[in-house]
Amino acid sequence: MGKGFERYDCEDFLEGLGDRDADALFGQLRDAFTELPPDPYAERAHRYRRYGRAVLVPWEQSLTWLPTHQDPVLGPVTEYYQGDHNPEHPGRRRRFPAISAATRANALLRQIILFDAREATQLDSLRHGLVHVGVHLLKLAVDGSEEEAVPSPNVLHQDGEPFTFAHLISRDNVTGGVNVIAPPRCAGLHPEEVNKELIQAEFTLDRPLDSYGVYDPQVSHYVSPVRRGTEARRGERSVLLVDFTPYVPHI
Repeated sequence: MGKGFERYDCEDFLEGLGDRDADALFGQLRDAFTELPPDPYAERAHRYRRYGRAVLVPWEQSLTWLPTHQDPVLGPVTEYYQGDHNPEHPGRRRRFPAISAATRANALLRQIILFDAREATQLDSLRHGLVHVGVHLLKLAVDGSEEEAVPSPNVLHQDGEPFTFAHLISRDNVTGGVNVIAPPRCAGLHPEEVNKELIQAEFTLDRPLDSYGVYDPQVSHYVSPVRRGTEARRGERSVLLVDFTPYVPHI
């Protein structure tokens, strides 16, 4: 990622599946997005999500999911913390509904995470120690023609994690969802507020498993809100997000 980001496509993630049925595994993964619960911190944003955490041992290519916690309202949850990198939730420890055990066991999901990990662990600080992996199942969905589903944060931003990868699962009857890459100094701005000469890339993920990754210290990134498309039915955009951070012990 010499320029701070990279694009990928479906074929990049299927090579390690062997004789397993990639279509069936993708179908199971896609189905995990159908009943995502609303984001408990923005229930009117038309945003739905689950979250899970895992530990990667890079030299073994092993992945172990961390236990969930029980919330009296949300059920099994996983804690998510970004420090001050999300201006909408600075310093806040959020709890999101956990990814189900069946989804965590999906072989294609594991293959995607390990592919991302091989990209991320080209960085020395991630290659020689345990790595924390964050996995988001995120859907933007709109029913009415006047509704707008808004990502968080709704500005160019950096995540705090050294690497983040986004994988399109489905895009149906929506407009928007345009990705923008810009220098770090553009964080906190809307793309319209940025000199066009500074925009490094602008693209839309269209096909299943169209993907991209960003190296956080070198770029800021953004995805625009989505609205319903031309057909009089629900519009949805579902994305798998995977991030990597050194698992540093506290002494």
